[in-house]
Amino acid sequence: MTPKTQESSLEERIAGALVGAAVGDALGGPVEGYSPDQILERHAGRVHGIVGPWNGDDWRTARPIAPYHKGDGHVTDDTLMTHALIRVYDRVGDHLDAYAIAEHLVPDLMTTPRWIPELEAEALPLHRLFLAEKWLVTRLHYGHVDPREAGVGNIVNCGAAMYMAPVGLVNAANPAAAYAEALDVAGAHQSSYGREAAGVFAAAVAAASTPGATPDSVVAACLSLARDGTRTAVEKVCEVASRYTDFESALRPLRAAVSPYDTVGDDYRAPSLGARRPSRLHAIEELPVALGMLVVAGGDFRHAVLGAVNYGRDCDSIATMAGAVAGALGSPVPDEWSKKVAEASRLDLWEPARTLTAVTRQIFEQDVRRRRAHESALTALGGPRCSD
Repeated sequence: MTPKTQESSLEERIAGALVGAAVGDALGGPVEGYSPDQILERHAGRVHGIVGPWNGDDWRTARPIAPYHKGDGHVTDDTLMTHALIRVYDRVGDHLDAYAIAEHLVPDLMTTPRWIPELEAEALPLHRLFLAEKWLVTRLHYGHVDPREAGVGNIVNCGAAMYMAPVGLVNAANPAAAYAEALDVAGAHQSSYGREAAGVFAAAVAAASTPGATPDSVVAACLSLARDGTRTAVEKVCEVASRYTDFESALRPLRAAVSPYDTVGDDYRAPSLGARRPSRLHAIEELPVALGMLVVAGGDFRHAVLGAVNYGRDCDSIATMAGAVAGALGSPVPDEWSKKVAEASRLDLWEPARTLTAVTRQIFEQDVRRRRAHESALTALGGPRCSD
């Protein structure tokens, strides 16, 4: 294999993951919060592509607390945060930690207006973020909390996990490193199983980027690293998913499989009393279901993302994760979706991928130099030597 082919492969995996995540996000946005049955009734069938707002032209006033134009190809905060994290990688030019979130991500969210598709206006990203993400600004900028501990006390949800794909890509083909880095980064944002999910999702993306990876190898990598309720939820959901090959028949079984570990409860818009509280026994719903849909689809991007979208509930984040992993596996993102999402959102979905590819190469070269320096130092100390 020539170096050029290797470089193209890395570029393709990173572009597939990031564009795939944005497309999944945009497709899931308009049906977020609803059940498969409600989606079926509202759209007179399953969603098979980009659709308009749930409330049609009344989207501005139907949900006054969240007056966002979800639908018509608009990405949500999942993609906005993913792109923001890529900008941090570009600025730092190295692996990230919780301090990088405080020193670079928070100022980016607070000070630089950007086009926000759901607001149809240029605004500070902070104004679009949910409370779990506004927490970053409250704790790190105003509270001056130690970044490594700032996530404690926040809502335990998928807020940190939803934008961890770049961590997995920077650590492509090294799931353990991706897991460790994401746990550090996410410590500024989340605790408990929300933080754990961030690590496991990054590991899934890194595992998917490995040459020859399959949905089964991705799940195996996740299970080798995941802890507590997150591990069990992924195992149980993917075990059920392995019995199905079409998302329609898998929708209810996957929900039933994840239900014992999900704290939100059956009524997504009326969470249970124990919802989103720290626990070693529970897991976020989004990651296990995304991996389950990947298994059902056999790694096919279109099938995995549509399964995630029609699952409902927090389906923009589920489809973001499914799209990122399927894209990293190399399954093509449909042009008719990616081009429409890019146009509707007024975003170049491929530019962040080019940026992250360059940063990934730079970080890898630094890692090699650091590893060789360590090997040299250990050898000078008379440390272990590899046998011939």
